[in-house]
Amino acid sequence: MVETVALSPSVGVEVKGVENLLDDAVIARCLEALKWRGVLLIRGQHLDDEQQLAFSRQLGAVLAPGGQEIFRVSLDPSKNPAAEYLRGTFNWHIDDTTNDVPAKATMLTARHVAMVGGGTEFANTYAVCENMSGHERKLYEQLRVVHSFEAAQRLLVPEPTERELASWRALPTHESSLVWKRRDGRCSLVIGATADHIVGMEPDESRALLDEMLAWTTQDRFCYTHDWQVGDLVIWDNTGILHRALPYDASSERTLHRTTIAGDEPWS
Repeated sequence: MVETVALSPSVGVEVKGVENLLDDAVIARCLEALKWRGVLLIRGQHLDDEQQLAFSRQLGAVLAPGGQEIFRVSLDPSKNPAAEYLRGTFNWHIDDTTNDVPAKATMLTARHVAMVGGGTEFANTYAVCENMSGHERKLYEQLRVVHSFEAAQRLLVPEPTERELASWRALPTHESSLVWKRRDGRCSLVIGATADHIVGMEPDESRALLDEMLAWTTQDRFCYTHDWQVGDLVIWDNTGILHRALPYDASSERTLHRTTIAGDEPWS
């Protein structure tokens, strides 16, 4: 029998007793749990790429960035040419903040895990909004944030070369509300590594507020840390859940396979 168990008070649920991932009742249960708990864990599935794609397609259209529906997450350059770029995932972030429409959800399956480190942390920005006072929400709802690839890269390379700056700035920026009012009536926050500055605010004041918001959002009470086991399947709501990888050695065998589910709600 399928049952669900909370992973932490504010975020995450483990689905147990799953025998057939493609069963309509299981898919409906997973979608409901994902919506209200933000992070979904099913252990012991040991999916291959074909099975992962089949399940992903039950949740929505699968994106293929760079022409690949399956992206291999590894710091080993022989397994992933973008290994160096992945170091940016050690900072709290939401994917696609510089796109008009963000991905709805991300799915990872664990093929190899790190002996030390390599977990994934999640922070529930829906829960943060729910815990704001009316005064705070009214204040933050008026603010807009510019997101950029440069902001995220400066966390890794504080003193970039002119060439690096030019390549970062060649990519588009995107402006969104700090508090995103959702179609379903809820709200979430659009913050993290790509949050460059708040529109119309002095740079120091803007940075201080964004850092304060991130620190508040990533308190233990809003978070869940996942320690990977081989065979794990984890899905999260990319539109309202911040995430980051915990550091691990580049020589580690840690390998996760990622699929990304297309979104249909543009940033406000």
